[in-house]
Amino acid sequence: MANVLGIIAEYNPFHNGHLYHLNKSKKDTDSEYSIAIIGGNFTQRGSTSLVDKWSKAQMAIANGVDLVIELPTVYATSSAENFADGAIKILDSLKVVDFVSFGAETPNLQILDHLAEILYNEPKEYKALLSIELDKGLPFPKARENALMMYLNDQKNIKTILASPNNILAIEYLKALKRHKSNIKPYAIGRFESDYNSKKFTNNIASSTAIRNILKNNGFNILPQLMPQSSLAILIQNIKMGHAIPDISTFEKEIIYNLRKMPIEEIRNLPDVSEGLEFAIKEAASSCNTAIEFLNIIKSKRYTSTRIQRIMLYSLLGITKKDIEASKKVTTPYIRVLGFNENGKYLLSEISKANPKLNIITSVKKFVDANNKAKNKNRNLDILFSKDIFATNVYTIGYDSDSWSNLDFTHKLIIM
Repeated sequence: MANVLGIIAEYNPFHNGHLYHLNKSKKDTDSEYSIAIIGGNFTQRGSTSLVDKWSKAQMAIANGVDLVIELPTVYATSSAENFADGAIKILDSLKVVDFVSFGAETPNLQILDHLAEILYNEPKEYKALLSIELDKGLPFPKARENALMMYLNDQKNIKTILASPNNILAIEYLKALKRHKSNIKPYAIGRFESDYNSKKFTNNIASSTAIRNILKNNGFNILPQLMPQSSLAILIQNIKMGHAIPDISTFEKEIIYNLRKMPIEEIRNLPDVSEGLEFAIKEAASSCNTAIEFLNIIKSKRYTSTRIQRIMLYSLLGITKKDIEASKKVTTPYIRVLGFNENGKYLLSEISKANPKLNIITSVKKFVDANNKAKNKNRNLDILFSKDIFATNVYTIGYDSDSWSNLDFTHKLIIM
């Protein structure tokens, strides 16, 4: 079988930078087939997807991805480590993927892999340094950064590398490949001209953040320069239908309502809540009207905006620390197919042959019915899947019209 490329993405939305990454990855790895694991209706940095997961799958397939698989919501909204671990577990379980390609601000795979090796194996000296930094009361990412700088005696380079979100994800992908003893080969591509958080654009390349910002400012005339025509058409269709959701503020009232209703103990059980943060959250929810106000009250050097947004999202979706632990216990996640083309149809056949025991979901109803009849149900998979269903039901509340629930049961696969 020809080479198969794996990509982990959010495609929020699919733009020219994504197309460049896909085509260059295929060419450089000599891959004839491609599989994308994509986040669903909510994102890793604690916000909403601009369009729903099926629209994102349609964008990806229209631009050359053969098979699109959803990353379960609990992984997709987790911190970088669990996000990466869930995606790599899925790619590895398919038993047909040869390469995984990811973007990085520092595309030097040797350096990234060296850092991943240290963080995965945790040598005694590094572990001791990390412990000292944590004892100072520093948040874990900062303590880890300091420990690495001291362990490698390299302050400037380590600080630069760990300041970049895609570098952090790249390191977590490499750690996950080691953890699962995967034979998939990593491949890093440099992000050029526009980094993830940039609101600027150069020539025909802009980050997803920049495109979402352009939309907020009604800059529609610029978008044909920054997105493939097929992606733009799908985006515009969603906007016309009232199905585009710009960010987490769409659900700010629901979030504030939930946090006001939740007892302190429930807030304490939300992922990323620690060290008494639950009290600050409760107080902020009691005195603010908007998501921006809530963020501004709580965020600090210790608690970043991304962390607070994820906590807001967890409260909206009912994701708890136990759910995160359940996701970590799952060794082989289900394969939730969102769409495919003819090559993708062939890939699904090859995946079934390579791993016959894999739960490949092309019909949610059939999967749920079969699971309910099974004598030995996997409780942790049940938890993950129920969160996916609920996340879609919450997401459609943000629509201006046609806010139907249970779309996971009724929406057709994207077949192109």
